[in-house]
Amino acid sequence: MGTATSRPARQLAMVFDLNKCLGCQSCSIACKTLWTDGPGMESMWWNIVNTMPGGGTPRDVFSHGGGYRDGQPVPGKFPAQREYGEAWDFDQQAVFSGSERIPLHPRERDGSTPSWGPNWDEDLGGGVYPDSFFFYLQQICANCSKPACLEACPREGLYRREEDGIILIDEERCNGYRFCAEACPYKRIYFNPQRAVAQKCIACYPRLEAGVAPACVRQCPGRVRHIDYMDNKEGHPHKLVNEWKVALPLRPDFGTEPNVFYVPPLAPSAFNEGGEFDDTKRRIPAEYLREMFGPGVDAALETIEREREKTTRGESSELMDILISRDWNKLMGPFTQNPAELIRPPVTR
Repeated sequence: MGTATSRPARQLAMVFDLNKCLGCQSCSIACKTLWTDGPGMESMWWNIVNTMPGGGTPRDVFSHGGGYRDGQPVPGKFPAQREYGEAWDFDQQAVFSGSERIPLHPRERDGSTPSWGPNWDEDLGGGVYPDSFFFYLQQICANCSKPACLEACPREGLYRREEDGIILIDEERCNGYRFCAEACPYKRIYFNPQRAVAQKCIACYPRLEAGVAPACVRQCPGRVRHIDYMDNKEGHPHKLVNEWKVALPLRPDFGTEPNVFYVPPLAPSAFNEGGEFDDTKRRIPAEYLREMFGPGVDAALETIEREREKTTRGESSELMDILISRDWNKLMGPFTQNPAELIRPPVTR
């Protein structure tokens, strides 16, 4: 069991390519059906995909504090349930048996109309027509190297696995204080009101131990997600983060050193006054991308564009081969075991 300051023997890392996400939520559903179908977990989305620029999940996700500034903890708050979004009820009876044809409306548990929910502002994005833009941002627990959640728990209810750096919650020790959720600047920790414990993404570690990639990785039809140990110099995360330097942490200013990295989004060029594409102007404002992914984003985008141009000239590019991932098994590092082929123990009754 690792502490907040100790380094694991190996660090599991993921890279998400924002240029390939379809926004289909297959990853979210794969996670939801596998891990969060228990009592008190109805509104939990350990994996979530939101449209950016946007409010995110919970609402205004990056404005609730937590993390570090200049090495010092930043006070955070635990968002209210409605800021995450409840598991809504729907009045199907009124739709199918009423005397008038009415649309199906969601309702909060108290009968009121919802004001926010997961992916509430899907595909709205930012910019002004014709230079509108958006991209999909996938979020799970980033298993940070400097986890504010772990340090915030007074009961040592969170710990880091020494074999892979995954941060877990010991529900036997958790007293439901929610200090961990306040401390997480990404707000990837949920509270189970029925069991009075904090819960979050566990990186599908039981699957990893069987050689199977996490559900969100294996079920992604867009081949967005790359996973491997960071010390594997032939693995995609090491190459994308440390060699090509095109995969960057989300909101590095939070100071938690996350181990989920993002290939920043490209976009069509902006239009000039004559209604033609201006190749000197990017559609997504550089200031916004720097806020999201740090000052290295400009160089990362230039590298991607340069390597993409090489392939259009018929030249080879290791970077493009990695990002395209024609062989989808290579996305999954050492976790290529087909779960359908696992030998399961017999069910005893």
